[in-house]
Amino acid sequence: MSRVPYWIYSDPELYQRELERVFAGAGWAFVALDAECPEPGDWKRTQIGERPVFVLRGDDGALRVFENRCAHRGVQLCREPFGQRAKELVCPYHQWTYDLRGRLIGVPFRRGLRGQGGMPPDFKLESNGLSELRVHVRHGVVFASCLAEPPAFESWLGASMLHYFDRVFDGRPLRVLGYARQLVPSNWKLMFENVKDPYHASLLHVFLVSFGLFRADNPSQTKMDETGRHSCLISMRGEPASAGDTAEMRSFKRDFALRDPALLDPVREFPGDATVVMQTLWPNLIVQQQSNTLAMRQLVPRGPQAFELHWTFFGYQSDDAAMTRRRLLQANLMGPAGYVSLDDSEVMQLSQAGVAPYPDASGRLEMGGRGTGDEDHIVTEAAIRAFYAYYRQVMEL
Repeated sequence: MSRVPYWIYSDPELYQRELERVFAGAGWAFVALDAECPEPGDWKRTQIGERPVFVLRGDDGALRVFENRCAHRGVQLCREPFGQRAKELVCPYHQWTYDLRGRLIGVPFRRGLRGQGGMPPDFKLESNGLSELRVHVRHGVVFASCLAEPPAFESWLGASMLHYFDRVFDGRPLRVLGYARQLVPSNWKLMFENVKDPYHASLLHVFLVSFGLFRADNPSQTKMDETGRHSCLISMRGEPASAGDTAEMRSFKRDFALRDPALLDPVREFPGDATVVMQTLWPNLIVQQQSNTLAMRQLVPRGPQAFELHWTFFGYQSDDAAMTRRRLLQANLMGPAGYVSLDDSEVMQLSQAGVAPYPDASGRLEMGGRGTGDEDHIVTEAAIRAFYAYYRQVMEL
């Protein structure tokens, strides 16, 4: 898998197949953090691919995920991004009413009016509740599946990826620190490629390279699960760069400095030596740990040539004020206007502009060879090759 045909970034028929086979296919999609719906009646509106869904905390304390449509005529129930402590859900069109477990509890004029109209005698409230998805919550992270019988979450994630997932989500209650959203004019797969592509980190990002946060000469690893659908880029902040190691890094600025060096003052808080772990989880999630800033990046496709990226920055309820400030300060590295990720947004737009007019051409994926296994360095495109090997199977290409 060393070539990627450019037509896959803009073909509308392929995109429709992706919505069914990738986003609504055999797996688990990220939908929320449980900290976003802490109380009964709290809900969050989100999407799996282009399917609108919402996460709801029931009166029994359980989190459920429902398709965001009334069982009557399909009207969306939840219109705002979030809701707090709702007692019931009411359709704005005909006021069909649901309880906090998605059960239909009220239909206006169900028995007609003055002997006229009404629902048929065999109509049953209990048979017309909201359409519910399967849910799995692991250490405060909520996933949903469109399948009636999805795979076991732990086997779907795999042992190696579970290790890095639990490294961040270790059971401590989470605390949401803020949100950001952006619309990127490129195919959603380019976002996954970007985070699976450590090769560019030392060449594109002036900030990462100059301050040694993620650089080719740092001790690093590229790891995949057995299928190739998930991966991690792992790096340890190293010693000051030598002239020989940075000779091919045009973005390296030896005299680059910050007026406020606190941005570069991380503290070690996770097991092991890694200071950066970027984990991509098929089909729609990037778990970001860059120094002490933590975030979920959720991919929401908007047609074949655009996607939204939803950022949820978080910490732990046990964080003291100093750690919370550190996380928020370091969050300036990431997000739509981040010192680092701003570069990615621009280059993905340039990528889409370059590939879309040439559907018969293809790109090369040969850095580090043609293999799809783990590597103990980041001068490689192995994780992208592994991703597309799995993608081809799912899409039957």
